[in-house]
Amino acid sequence: MTDVTRLTNFINGEFVAPKNGKYLAKHDPTTGRVMAEVPDSDALDVVAAIQSARQALEKWSATPARERARVLNKIADLVEANADELAAIESRDVGKPVWLARETDMARTALNFRFFAAKIMGETSLAAALDDQFVNYVLRQPVGVCALIGPWNLPLYTLTWKLAPCLAMGNTAVCKPSELTPSSMLRFAEILLEAGLPPGVCNIVCGRGETAGAALVQHPGVPLISFTGGTETGARIQAMAAPHTKKLSLELGGKNANIILKDANIEKAVAGSVRAAFLNSGQICLCGSRLLVQEEIYEKFMTEFRQATLKFKVGDPRDKDTMMGPLVSAAQLAKTVEAVEQAKKEAGRVTVGGAPPELPENLRGGYFYAPTIIEDLTNCSDLWQREIFGPVVTVVSFKYPHEAVKLANTSSYGLSASLWTADITRGHKIAAQIAAGTVWVNTWAQRDPRVPFGGVKASGMGREGGDWSLDFYSEMKTICVGV
Repeated sequence: MTDVTRLTNFINGEFVAPKNGKYLAKHDPTTGRVMAEVPDSDALDVVAAIQSARQALEKWSATPARERARVLNKIADLVEANADELAAIESRDVGKPVWLARETDMARTALNFRFFAAKIMGETSLAAALDDQFVNYVLRQPVGVCALIGPWNLPLYTLTWKLAPCLAMGNTAVCKPSELTPSSMLRFAEILLEAGLPPGVCNIVCGRGETAGAALVQHPGVPLISFTGGTETGARIQAMAAPHTKKLSLELGGKNANIILKDANIEKAVAGSVRAAFLNSGQICLCGSRLLVQEEIYEKFMTEFRQATLKFKVGDPRDKDTMMGPLVSAAQLAKTVEAVEQAKKEAGRVTVGGAPPELPENLRGGYFYAPTIIEDLTNCSDLWQREIFGPVVTVVSFKYPHEAVKLANTSSYGLSASLWTADITRGHKIAAQIAAGTVWVNTWAQRDPRVPFGGVKASGMGREGGDWSLDFYSEMKTICVGV
């Protein structure tokens, strides 16, 4: 146990142990061995963090926008300067390839802060409306102490997607990263200190959802909750928050359709679809885990898709050629195995994968599973409808585009979808018909801080990104002056 790191909470600008002295074992997904002890915080730690945030709120909310923007830009500078270290931490925690964490997570983390630093300059009030008797104008003011609860698959990037606009608008925050992947966020806390963020403006409490998370959600001194995670957890948060009429943004699960029309560029569609299905071991809420291919090109497309999947290298996340590392935990691996076995019972045909890959001895204790393609399932099957969050894609054919839309919408989820076609006019038409918060045409997973992001149906409520984030993390106050 000498190489096991004991992590802390971050409250009022200091790294502190949980008050109850309890810790959770954090396992290295690549080897299966214990790599860290994570605080198993409870309500005492949460209350301390909220009190710290409340004490810091008055001064931070009164800080001029120019100064807040300066601090946010400094945070971005430091993320970029420490990107290699942060990516290595993220990779070890989650199991994703280092190059993916470096190129995607860290780049977008820095962009989050730069974008909202620029956005708040001159954005503290909205345009005035005048008539002969009154002048009306609208102020954006901070909401207060915000609860920011992040997922385990994109821990730093997703929490900073919330934190940047939260701080930009003059709020203070209590962040709760997943107990499975808290390490990068705690390293990020050191960056906040170095950037000059005042103590208490951002606090980080580690722990389980049913203890630390529940205490944070239910506290009457926290008027806003932003949560990214599972649909069932989101529903519980909504129920707990309801008596307090809190502001809510819930980005929840996805079982996303990826539609290939017969006129699509097959080479580009195959490359994009493999990434959409298996990047980050399929552990992205936006993954295209339901593949719909038009009948005329089904055999050609699937032949190339299977071949590309077989070349999608699984291995050590530190290897620059690795495309897919392990799943995040033993529980997530077991969930994936169970789902594939259930699909076999439902007459699904496993054409690629369906088992752990052959790996070197030093990786055999890790939570690896081969990229898996399952064909011949109906849209009524459990695997077609249920989010797995693993490297598993199901495939069906369709005859007409309107049938593909119907299949895409036959789901309780509505987070995202992808569509591949050479006819952009048709692409626009079909995209408008799909019940999802985001639809990509001839691309996948382009996520820009300028545009809204969120889902419909079981995929959540609310939107974040651009002006929508500024609206969410502020209260609009109308002031009417008689003339």
